[in-house]
Amino acid sequence: MRLKVKRSILVLLVLSAASIFAQNQPTTVALKVGYVDSEIIMTQFSEAIKAKSDLDGLVAKWRKEADSMTTVLQTAYADYQKQSSTMKPEQQREAQVKIVEKEQELQKFREQKFTQPNGEYFVRQEQLLAPVKQKVFKAIDEIAKEENMHYVLDKAGEVVVLYADAQFDITFKVLDRLKRGK
Repeated sequence: MRLKVKRSILVLLVLSAASIFAQNQPTTVALKVGYVDSEIIMTQFSEAIKAKSDLDGLVAKWRKEADSMTTVLQTAYADYQKQSSTMKPEQQREAQVKIVEKEQELQKFREQKFTQPNGEYFVRQEQLLAPVKQKVFKAIDEIAKEENMHYVLDKAGEVVVLYADAQFDITFKVLDRLKRGK
């Protein structure tokens, strides 16, 4: 949330500074701003779709592994509950230790795959999406220069756009350029 607020403030400051700068110039220059909707681009650009599909495949595989580990843990716990009354205290402690170890192993697996910021999910996501993002940014840069735009904003969540004139929407131009492979 803080990042969104900081980015919104930064965008407003940049636009305000540009506006003040333009007003102080002997000949005023119209500020030309464009925007894209990166969510549309990422849902329609084939390379982004493939990268997301590859990532979803990994997640499904990891979830299946975690489910298997959970089943083993639940079975071990159920077996312990059934047999604990007939076990010697030392056997009970050993069984409890094994259950705790299985539980910790499952927790560690989940952390390594999903929850840690440097976990495998985030690393793989960056590896798969970095080339896609590079192409998207290149296309945005080229179109912005061709259209003589001063700024291009992303209206998909990271920067709040309260109003955007449709004539400045270059989302589909970017998507077209990406699909043509330029």
